[in-house]
Amino acid sequence: MHISRVDLNLFTVFEAIYTEGSVTRASQKLNLTQPAISHALGRLRQMFDDPLFVRQGHKMVSTPLARNMIEPIRRSLRGLEVTLNGVHAFDPETTGKRFNIALRDVLEATILPPLMRRVRQAAPLVDIAASQVERRELETELATGALDGAIDVLLPLSSDIMHTRIYQDSTVIVARKGHPAIDGSINIDTYLKQDHILASSRRRGPGIEDFELSRFGLERHIRLRCQHYYAACRVVSQTDMILTMPGRYARIANEQFGNQIIPFPLEVPAFDVFLYWHASVDNDPANRWFREQVMLSIKD
Repeated sequence: MHISRVDLNLFTVFEAIYTEGSVTRASQKLNLTQPAISHALGRLRQMFDDPLFVRQGHKMVSTPLARNMIEPIRRSLRGLEVTLNGVHAFDPETTGKRFNIALRDVLEATILPPLMRRVRQAAPLVDIAASQVERRELETELATGALDGAIDVLLPLSSDIMHTRIYQDSTVIVARKGHPAIDGSINIDTYLKQDHILASSRRRGPGIEDFELSRFGLERHIRLRCQHYYAACRVVSQTDMILTMPGRYARIANEQFGNQIIPFPLEVPAFDVFLYWHASVDNDPANRWFREQVMLSIKD
């Protein structure tokens, strides 16, 4: 089938149904009526001789053919969008756009407040959507345009994914004010004698700090494993347990608790945090503007 005989708008509908899992939500996303979306889906089904989406309960589930099609379609749509944006310069003061960025939850509190201060002042019609994406899916999400950027530690990604370091962080210890064994500093012997909290989204396995300890042949006792640093900081404020965590977030999370924040008692390397984006949007005016706002917000 020659492309001249195909209505390219159908692929926008296809991508919206695939992403939203619903004809209703796809119609809302594209600002079209539900009958218009259903009609477009009917044409797609006829074109590919496949149902593409099958209703299961309240969700439209994609067929194997649809799952094979989605990534090349997303790449093509993204390429067209970048081309159009390149023709028309992005004006943050007048252009409405949503930027999607992937962040680990620990980074949201450090990056989003200064970023939103800048964006609200410079671009009143721009929205930001932050989400957590599995690292194994990050490259695909950037390649298809589902994400405009991502912020994370150094990751093993292909050369299609560009990155730049945005800041460097250190590892610190958090202990309650008035801790009987800790007063403004801590040595490794005292550190190892304490009961520790490990904050991790994973159900099992060591933390980064445990890998560093193992390099010195050392091991600590984890008394509590929880999901979030904020909860761990609150536990620290009410017990004699201690927490090891990134320094930037430690200063934010402990503002209301008044806990001590102390350097890690071993010489361990600082860790870098990077901003990632796909090479296809490197020169896209809108994406370039967004990256600049992220970089500038780190310095605020």
